[in-house]
Amino acid sequence: MHVSRQFASDVARCRAELGGQALPVIRLHDTRHTHATILLTAGVPVHVVSQRLGHASAVVTMTVYAHVLPGSQREAADRFAALIGEARA
Repeated sequence: MHVSRQFASDVARCRAELGGQALPVIRLHDTRHTHATILLTAGVPVHVVSQRLGHASAVVTMTVYAHVLPGSQREAADRFAALIGEARA
């Protein structure tokens, strides 16, 4: 756990230098969630993010991160409608 302790120490030092309110308290593990969230909201396929995180399946990833993609159903419906419209033209 040396890396985790070092990370916590570094965050504490940065918080002290910047002022406690300028940087939230974060754990090393939180950076994993940030990584996944950024990738998913950028449109990286779930199965790719799942592999990067080492999850057994994309189902695990979506169970944990489904809340970061609340508009994905609307986007999918709009995209499908546009494709159907293009096919009729």
